[in-house]
Order: sequence, then C-alpha cells, then structure tokens
Amino acid sequence: MRDPIACLGAGRMGRGIAVVFAYAGHQIALVDFKARDEAAFKKLADDALNEVRNALGTLASFGLFDVAHVNDIAARVSVVPQADAQAALSSASIIFEGVPEVLDLKRDVLVRASRLVGPTSIIASTTSTILVDDLSDAVEHPERFLNAHWLNPAFLVPLVEISPGAHTDPAVTARMKALLESVGKVPVVCAARPGYIVPRIQALAMNEAARMVEEGVASAEDIDKAIKYGFGIRFAVLGMLEFIDWGGGDILYYASRYLTGALGNERYAAPDIVERNMAEGRTGLRTGTGFLDYEGLDMEAYRRERLKAFVALLGHFGLNRPPVL
Repeated sequence: MRDPIACLGAGRMGRGIAVVFAYAGHQIALVDFKARDEAAFKKLADDALNEVRNALGTLASFGLFDVAHVNDIAARVSVVPQADAQAALSSASIIFEGVPEVLDLKRDVLVRASRLVGPTSIIASTTSTILVDDLSDAVEHPERFLNAHWLNPAFLVPLVEISPGAHTDPAVTARMKALLESVGKVPVVCAARPGYIVPRIQALAMNEAARMVEEGVASAEDIDKAIKYGFGIRFAVLGMLEFIDWGGGDILYYASRYLTGALGNERYAAPDIVERNMAEGRTGLRTGTGFLDYEGLDMEAYRRERLKAFVALLGHFGLNRPPVL
C-alpha cells in the first residue's frame, strides 16, 4: 500500500502536489487549515478539485494516459476542512506544508499541525524563501522536519530541492528523497542557504536578461530566443558545472576577467574556487578532473552520449535538418 499523503493548505502548491501523488497512486488529503463557513469551504474544495481534474485532463490530452481514467485518479484527492484535520493528518505518512510565504503564518500552522500528526510522520515545508531552521522550532520533534522546495508547475517540473535543518534526522532526508523518486521526481539535497540552488541561479540570470533589455543590448524577443536555443538547450544536456569542465575552467576565468573589466562590474568576477582549480590543474575534461571527476571515464563514449542528447533536443525544437546532398 502506498503511503497516504497530506498537504497543509489547498492552494496552488498543494493542488500541484496532489496531482503528482494521485497520479502515482497515493491517497492525498488537502487540509484547509483556515476557519471558513460551509459555503466558503465548499467553494475552495470545488475549485481545488476542479483544478486537479483539469491538470490531469491536460496530461491525458498530451497522451500520457487515457482520459477515461481522469476521474479515477482525481478521486484519490480529498479536501478536508479544519474540523477534520486531525483524522487526515494522523493517518498521513508525509505532510507537506503549503500555506502562503508568511513566516508567522507558517509557524502557526506548523505548531498546530505537528500536534495532530502521527509520531513517525515526516513534515516538510514547501517554502521557496524561508530557511528550514527559521521554522523547525515550531515543529514538535524537529528531527522529522525539513524543507522540500517544489518548482512550479509542481506536477510537471521534475526537480524538488530538499533542505534538511540542523536537527533533521538523516534518515528522514533519505526517506523523503526515496518517496520523491518513487513518484518520478528528481530530488537534490542542498544546505540551508537563501535561494536553494535553482532560484539563486535563476535570479542572477533573470536580472541580467532584464538588464540587457534596459541597456539596449538586444530586444526582449531576441534575448529569449538566445536563451531557448543557446543557454537553455546546453544546460538541458550538460549541468552548469559540467559545462564549465566541458569548455575548461580556465576559459571561464579569463572570460570573467574580461567581462569584469569591460563592463566595469564585479558581479562578473569568478569566485576563488575557479582560480584555485586552475592552480591545482583541475580545469575539466582536458585534465581529467574539474568540478567533476572524469578519471577512468571513456571520454569518447561520454562525448558521443552528450552530443546524441543535443541532437535529440534539436529534434524536439524541429531543428534536426537533413544534410543537403
């Protein structure tokens, strides 16, 4: 039997998570932790369940499964009023907190919820901004608490960033990672630092794209085209640190020095680790080690596998053209 799941809050994040777990065969309860009259609760529940059904219908229309199964899958999702929270939470193995990004609100919900859940239940906040240890002391038995940051739309984006706190039991992190993998997600574990991994990187990239529009470097349309067909397509195949190794950390170092001087801004300066890697001969594929270790790797097979993935992406974009003969 698959673990029953609960989500604190029936908003956008909770609904996306519900689609994921219902699709994977789990029963999931969206627990409304806000006092509402009967009519207001009915509207919330109807809206939430309709959104779940619509998301599943969209996935079916893309050919992922037969549309005839939408209602059966959606039936695994329930919306529970505050008065029935204890029954839903005490039977859940994993509880995801998904209320708005307000520290005091999250802490209040976690205090109340952690008193209702079972003794072995894991509690995870889905916060995108608040550090795990700013919340963990609101939870009874904080060793079972961690952050699990989903990226929207939660039912499509594979990545979930797991951030354990100072008190999180490593077994809890491992259990969360295994659960997410079992429903088709790709979890990564990161330290409790502002911005996790993806938001921290993408904030820099998004601000730089906006800055280039402001400076008249290119039109918004051409910048986005450059991102889709250059930046994006490369990093869908090669990780960012893998890409540094692919070209060579020395190239990044010298490019960073040039941009820092030419644009007069220290935001382009390379971090110390890039210069340190150069001094130690860790520049990437050419030396067999960089940010990643390539020792014993069949380099030709590795390059061919990555290039094959690029060709597959070109096909996705309709850019796989035959040669002119």
